[in-house]
Amino acid sequence: LCPQVPELENATVRIQRPERVAGIIRSLREPGASKLQVISDFDMTLSRFGCSGGRCPTSHSILNDSRVISEDGRKKLKDLLRYYYPIETDPNRTLEEKWPLMVEWWSRVHELLAQQNIRKGDIAQIVRESGVMLRDGFKELFDQLHKYSVPLFIFSAGIGDILEEIIRQANVFHSNISVVSNYMDFDESGVLTRFKGPLIHTYNKNNSVLQGTERFQQLSTRTSIILLGDSMGDLTMADGVPSVESILKIGFLNDKVEEQRGKYLDAYDIVLERDETLDVANGILRYILTE
Repeated sequence: LCPQVPELENATVRIQRPERVAGIIRSLREPGASKLQVISDFDMTLSRFGCSGGRCPTSHSILNDSRVISEDGRKKLKDLLRYYYPIETDPNRTLEEKWPLMVEWWSRVHELLAQQNIRKGDIAQIVRESGVMLRDGFKELFDQLHKYSVPLFIFSAGIGDILEEIIRQANVFHSNISVVSNYMDFDESGVLTRFKGPLIHTYNKNNSVLQGTERFQQLSTRTSIILLGDSMGDLTMADGVPSVESILKIGFLNDKVEEQRGKYLDAYDIVLERDETLDVANGILRYILTE
C-alpha cells in the first residue's frame, strides 16, 4: 500500500480503497508540515475505548461517576444515558431524528451537573482518580505535531475543562493545541453554575458551531488535513475549513465492529478496528513530516 508506512499492514487496519489512500498520503507529504493540520475528536479517539478489560471513561463519565456527584444525581445521569445512548447509536434512525434528541440529552446532563455544586478546584483531582487513559503512542503524536508546529485542533462534544486537564496531566498540552468543546461556567467562588454556549453534541461538530470564531480564518493556509474520529458525527469536523486540498479520514471502530464495519469503510479512508493505539496516525505523520 505505502511501504514507507509499515503500520498500514497492522492487523487492525481495514482500507476499502487502498490506491486512493496511498494517493492521499503522498499528496499530504508533498507540501509537508507547513500546510498540515490535524483535526481530532477526543473521547474514544485520542483517549482509549477500553482499559484492563472494561470501558475507559469519557470526559463526561469522569465527572458523572466522580465523588462530587450526589447519589441521586448519579442515578439520574445513568437513566439519561440508558435512554439516549441507544438513540445516538441506532443505525436505523436518521441524523434529522437524532439531532434534537441529542440537544435534549446534553442539555439535561449539563443542567443536572450545574445542580451538583461542582468546584473548579476539584477538577484536577477528579481526573487523577478517574482511570482515564490516552491511547498508546499519544506522546509521540502530541510531541511530533508540536515539534513541527502543526496545529492540533481538538473538537469534542465532551467537557472541555476535563479533557484539557487530562492532556495537562499527561504533560502534552503544547502551544499548538486548540480545543472547541463544552466548557463549564463557574461563579466568582469557583462553583459550576452552567455551561457556556454553544452546545456541542455528537452530530453538530461542524462549521455551524464555529461561525465567527477565528479558528478557521487563522488556518486557511493549512490545506492538508488528517482527521481522526470514532463516530459518524466526527466526519464533518473539517467542514468549514476554507480550502481543503487533501484530507485523510481515519476512523476508530471501537464497538459493534461487525455491524458497523461496512458503514465505517464507506465513510472513513482508514478504519482501525479495536485498536487502542495511535500507531497508524504516528506512522503516517512520520512519513509526512520527516525528510
